[in-house]
Formats: sequence, structure tokens, C-alpha cells
Amino acid sequence: MVKVYKIGGNVVDNPQALATFLDEFARIPGPKVLIHGGGKEATRLCSRLDIPTQMIDGRRVTDAETLKVVTMVYAGLINKRITAALQARECDAIGFSGADAGCIRAVRRPAAPVDYGFVGDISTEGVDAERILSFIEGGLTPVFCAITHDGNGNLLNCNADSVAAAVAMGLARVTPTVLIYCFEKDGVLRDIDDPSSVVPRISHDTFDALRADGTVSGGMIPKVENALRALDAGVASVTIRKSDNILTPSGTVICDE
Repeated sequence: MVKVYKIGGNVVDNPQALATFLDEFARIPGPKVLIHGGGKEATRLCSRLDIPTQMIDGRRVTDAETLKVVTMVYAGLINKRITAALQARECDAIGFSGADAGCIRAVRRPAAPVDYGFVGDISTEGVDAERILSFIEGGLTPVFCAITHDGNGNLLNCNADSVAAAVAMGLARVTPTVLIYCFEKDGVLRDIDDPSSVVPRISHDTFDALRADGTVSGGMIPKVENALRALDAGVASVTIRKSDNILTPSGTVICDE
């Protein structure tokens, strides 16, 4: 069973939270993959370089100059920082962008109705699951950022939640796989200010009602949508949970019923 973990940008931005997560991730037995978000470091660097940051519905518009920055930060600084930290914890990690070994190929998102620039969308077929599995079977732990490629020499910035779902779905075609989204909250919360208000289970049948009443809103909507899509594509289970104490089951389980 391959475990695919995704850590959010708010965890990446918090050195203590990241260290706690990596301490426990390194101790997880068996084959595993880590996908990480980018955090705010790219935004800070863009500001220093006088490159405007434009966000639409929480998604970064990635023009040519911004693509240079996010590639340097996500595929360079953050990816290698995490890889080095895992090596220090005796986890034999290897850092990747999607372009490395052709592991993750994306298609540039259409310019209509919104032009996000050099932003990619990934299909399950865009993931070379056999290649990723070969690294895992060689004793390595792949660590992916959300920079991918289109197969024609162009880099694309992708949503890290979508990368995690695509990798899990791709691996599920060749080996049993589970997906765990880890971020700063305890799971999907009925009350964002009450950590004890975790929704224990979400299914296709309950998702629409939770979205309608505002329990699932904002950036949580695509996260749950990706989770349900992963289940439909054969991923054995999906959990949304807090990034600390990942060795103990907790959080919101996304299920078929």
C-alpha cells in the first residue's frame, strides 16, 4: 500500500509545524510519496523583485515572470529544503518537479473564461505511475512540488491538491494507494473556530448539502472534489487531517457512502 501525503502551504510556511510533520512522516513505515504546496515564499520574492502578484478565486495567475519565480521557489528552495530535512531524518527522499523523469505531464489550462497564464491541469494519464513506483521500489521516497511540464519543453504551475490527487489516482492503477491531505486544521470543520467540530465523514451524498450550508467552502471545495474524484478513480481511501500527529488516525474521511 503506497501512502500519498500532501502538505499545504501554511504548513510549509511554519517551520515548527513543518518540522513536526517531517519528524512523523519520516517514521511512517512502508512506501510513501510526499507532495508539497508552495506557501507564501514565492509571493514574498515576487514582491522583492517588483513582480505583481495576481490571484483569482485563490489561484495564482502565473505569467512568464511569475513562472520563473515559482519554479525557483517551489522546485528549488522548498523542494530541496524538504528533501534535505528528510535525509537528516534518515528518510531516503528524492526531490522532483513533474518534469523530472517525465513523471507528471500537464496541459496548459484554456485562456477562457479566465486566463491563468502558465497554469496546468493534470489527467490521470499524465502521471507516469510505473516510473514513480520504480523509485519507490528502489527504496526512495519521492517528494514532488507542483511544477509540471507539458512534454513540449514548457513548465506549468499546478495546484498542489490536484497534483496529489492525480499522483494517487495514477498509482492506484498499478498498486493499492491511499491519499492523505495534511494542513493546519483538524479536518473539515463545521465551525472554523472550533477544532472539535470535525465532520467525520463526507460522501458524494453529503457533499452537496455541506457545500450548500457553507460547511465546505472556499479552498476546501476543490480539496473535497479532488478527494471524491480520487475515490471514483480507485484510490482506496482519502483523509483530510491536521499535519501534526499523523501517526494516529484522525480527521475527515472521504468515503463512497
